[in-house]
Amino acid sequence: MSQNNSATIHAGLDIHKVTLQLQFQNQGHELPNTAPGHRRLLKLLRAAAQPVQVLCEASGGYERAVLAVLEKAAVAYTLLNARQVRDFARARGTRAKTDRIDAEVLAAYGAALRPAATLPPPAYDRALQEHVRCRQRLLQLLINLRLQAQSLTIASLQRTTRAAIRALEKQLKAVETRLVGLQKTQPELDTKVTKLTQVMGVGRQTAWSVLAELPELGRLGRRQAASLAGLAPHPRESGSWKGRRCIGGGRPAVRKGLYMAALAAARKNPQLKAFYQRLRAAGKPAKVALTAVMRKLLILLNSILKNPNFALAH
Repeated sequence: MSQNNSATIHAGLDIHKVTLQLQFQNQGHELPNTAPGHRRLLKLLRAAAQPVQVLCEASGGYERAVLAVLEKAAVAYTLLNARQVRDFARARGTRAKTDRIDAEVLAAYGAALRPAATLPPPAYDRALQEHVRCRQRLLQLLINLRLQAQSLTIASLQRTTRAAIRALEKQLKAVETRLVGLQKTQPELDTKVTKLTQVMGVGRQTAWSVLAELPELGRLGRRQAASLAGLAPHPRESGSWKGRRCIGGGRPAVRKGLYMAALAAARKNPQLKAFYQRLRAAGKPAKVALTAVMRKLLILLNSILKNPNFALAH
């Protein structure tokens, strides 16, 4: 799908709920974010004599329909991190922000940096992601209510809170049941979850979470996987001064999904436990050592899905 070469034309597409702003071959086009607008978009892109790559940002789900149309038409696209695009705009001296300017910045970003095309997500991706995120929200609400219940002294409020907790627990169980059903009906997802849960410390819920938030897993290099999850340490050096390396950026939801798995692995997984203990013995703080376990665990999970013949050491 990728057409990253010197002949590729980069088009910027700023996506909103109602409209699409296209910057293509130095011309701006405003289109409706509807089926007729998508057809018009394809017609404009196909009019070019060279391969086209569309650059866009995630926009709260409003991008899904148009990206599905691009995928079906085999038009390469790249879904970019919004902060990186804004940093690029500032570096160019572009301070103003309108739909047309945003589309122009996206097109310029593509022409200057030539990012790789985004790989199409698996067929089950959207359903898995929505279920996993719904489960996370319900869990957070449950945690908040249980904490609140501990401080209540009025009987009527206690009863109301207990009823709300029971209702949330029922909803959470229903979502988890649907996740199990989704896994059973999607052979590719079932195979991936089965492989990932062979790693000691990785349960089914961790596997769901990582696959939902990092659907590229199994198609990445080691550094790519760590970078996308925000687990790659960034150096901070200037002259003879060397600051502490730190992680950041990437996808926080992936790190959140890996955190509890890394805690369990650092205690029970023989290889990762030994790795964690070596770091601690070398004077690394517990948080730094655990982050390193998260990074190593993610790279391991990526390798398991990437290599069909990968065998876990026992």
